Amino acid sequence: MKLTWIVALLNCVSITSTPDDGVDGIIHTELGKTVSLTCTHNATSEADSELVWLRNDAVVSLNEGNKKGQSRVCISPVILADKEATFTCHLQSNASDRASVVLNVTYPPSVTDAEVITVEEEATMVLPCDIDAHPPVSSVIWNLNGTEMDLKAGRFILTNDGLTSRLSTDKVQRSLHEGTYECIVDSPLYGSQTNVFTVNVTDKTMKFPLWPMVAGIVVVCLTTLLAVAARWRKIVKPSCLSVNAGLPDFLLLKSKFVFTTSE
Repeated sequence: MKLTWIVALLNCVSITSTPDDGVDGIIHTELGKTVSLTCTHNATSEADSELVWLRNDAVVSLNEGNKKGQSRVCISPVILADKEATFTCHLQSNASDRASVVLNVTYPPSVTDAEVITVEEEATMVLPCDIDAHPPVSSVIWNLNGTEMDLKAGRFILTNDGLTSRLSTDKVQRSLHEGTYECIVDSPLYGSQTNVFTVNVTDKTMKFPLWPMVAGIVVVCLTTLLAVAARWRKIVKPSCLSVNAGLPDFLLLKSKFVFTTSE
C-alpha cells in the first residue's frame, strides 16, 4: 500500500473527458460524435508545466497557448480510424509522468437503400451485405420472399469474413432465384438492421466473342483482296505475239543463222 501511494503522488498528470463517459481509462463514444480531452498537472514550477499530447505515439500539434498548465485536444467528429486510438499526455520535462486514455468507438452495421439487381439466367449472382460493426454483430439471417432461405435447395453459397456477408450462386435460375432478398443483421447494442435486394432474372442473351469475330472478319477481307488483286493482274496483262508468227517454216529455220558477206 505504501508503494502504491508513492506512485500516485508522483503521477501529477491526469486526463478528463467531455462528455464524461469513461471508466478505467476507456472513453466510450460513437462515430460522428465529439470528444474533448483535458490534460492537467500539479507541477509547481512554471518551467516544468509544458504538456505534450500523443495519439498512438505520434505527437499532436498544439497551439502555443495550449501547452502550459492545462491542455485540451478535441476529436471531432470521431471517425472509424479513432477506434481503439490511445491519447497520452505527459510533461515535456518528464515523459514518464503521463496519463493515457483509449477511445472505445462503437458503430452499427450500415444500412443501404433497397437495391434492384437485374441478372441473366445461368449467370453468376453475388449479394453483399455489410456487417462491420462494433461491438460485432451477433447474427446474420438471409430471407427470400419473407422466408428464411434453404441454401442447399437454392444452390447458394454463403460466406462471412466478419466485415461482409456474401450470398452467391454461380448459375441463376428464374424459378429459384428471382424475388426479394433480406439480409437481417442483429447487433447487441443497436438492434436489428435490414438490407433489401430485389432480384429480377432475365432471359439469357447470346453473346459472341468479340476478338475471334474480328480476327475472322480480317482473314475474310484479306483473302478477298488477294483474290481481287490476282484477277485484276490477269485481266490487264498484255498479250505478247511472237515476232516470227506467220512466217514459213524455212524462213524460221533460216532466221536461226547469221550470214556474213565479205567485200
